[in-house]
Amino acid sequence: MKILLKILFIVFLVWVSIGAYLINTEHEKAKIVMGLCVLYLSFICMPIFIYHRYKDGKYKKYVINDDKLRNAFKQQGKG
Repeated sequence: MKILLKILFIVFLVWVSIGAYLINTEHEKAKIVMGLCVLYLSFICMPIFIYHRYKDGKYKKYVINDDKLRNAFKQQGKG
């Protein structure tokens, strides 16, 4: 999965650089290339990255629930 993400990110960087070059040369399809690059990042790279990072459930310690809020307010009252 890590290798796939690295390859997808390299493809994204190449795509952005080609789009920037086309914009600087005022090519007629430059905006389309950059728009497709944003769609590629939004709908392909980011979902795969998010799935890879949070598939093990390590995010649960960052989720705020009622118990954590109560404990935080109790700690604040003591200090």
